[in-house]
Amino acid sequence: MTATATAVFLAVVGARFLVPLLIPRFPLPAIVAALVLDAVDQTVFQSFGFDPPGYQGYDKAMDVYYLAIAYLSTMRNWSSRPAVQVARFLYFYRLVGVVAFELAEARWLLMVFPNTFEYFFIAYEAYRLFWDPARVTLRNWILAAAGIWIFVKLPQEWWIHVAQLDFTDMVEDVPWFGPAVAAGVVLLCLAYWFAVRPRQPAPDWAWHVAADPLPDGARTIADRTRWTATHGRLWSTGTLEKVALVSLIWVIYAQVLPSATFSNTQRILVTTAFVVVNAAISLWSARAARSVESALAGFGARALLNVALVWLADWLLPRGGGDLDPGVALFFILLLSLITLLDDRYRPVYEIRFRTLANTSR
Repeated sequence: MTATATAVFLAVVGARFLVPLLIPRFPLPAIVAALVLDAVDQTVFQSFGFDPPGYQGYDKAMDVYYLAIAYLSTMRNWSSRPAVQVARFLYFYRLVGVVAFELAEARWLLMVFPNTFEYFFIAYEAYRLFWDPARVTLRNWILAAAGIWIFVKLPQEWWIHVAQLDFTDMVEDVPWFGPAVAAGVVLLCLAYWFAVRPRQPAPDWAWHVAADPLPDGARTIADRTRWTATHGRLWSTGTLEKVALVSLIWVIYAQVLPSATFSNTQRILVTTAFVVVNAAISLWSARAARSVESALAGFGARALLNVALVWLADWLLPRGGGDLDPGVALFFILLLSLITLLDDRYRPVYEIRFRTLANTSR
């Protein structure tokens, strides 16, 4: 690989890691940018004469990463509890499917477990541009997810993973395909403009792409720390969900990282231990009234903590030829630190927002 191709590869991979970090503050433009990067990265690589080995696994791992941040941001931003519940199911359903795909290497599994969550997230955020999602019922959110699942994601997953067709190649090889797609887009736009738009309610507010303000009592890290100190529990559904999230993501990444010689059961056990220890330290820190407003400083502190935990585990436990390759260990530490930090910062917002709404409605 030439120096230019290497630079392009690093730039694209770096962008796929950094752009998703904007999703919590600018949900719609950031996830669309992540989606575009996902769509064009292989084409960019190939245009510079580089076809990454194991691209399918790398691509799924990167998808899981940015969708994890999108899922965690629903707890920070979304004002509709039913929408969060639907998103939680869709995200974890897809996550289980990607794990099954990585272990079985059967492309049809990605059609059984389609990535409906991503487009559901986009649909919610597009709706939020003009209207209040809190007024939408659970039934309508389920219907929206079902429509995306059946009419958008199933055909797309079949196209990409079963038929293994490429849009650019189809446009070049089939003369009528490009005009047909363009005509379809025009028809959809006309249908929206003449059939859907006149039936839409008046907008609730001027459109805005930034996330809505956080609820009272959750706007600062100090507010959320006080809530955690009072209501947080180590053994809780939140901790269980965090364990499942990090464990499944780590199993997926272990399929594409070198020197990953632990079994998947061992990975899950090790990840569970680290997540629980992180949760215990976070709870202790909250009850000691210690908080750091800066996300970057909080991430750095947590990463240093986990470096110390990995070093201690390596020193105490017998050597078994496990996953302690320095590069892999560092990646695991950064991934674990980021996801647990975002979860600890965003879950209290979710709890405070809907507990306040429940109390108000009584």
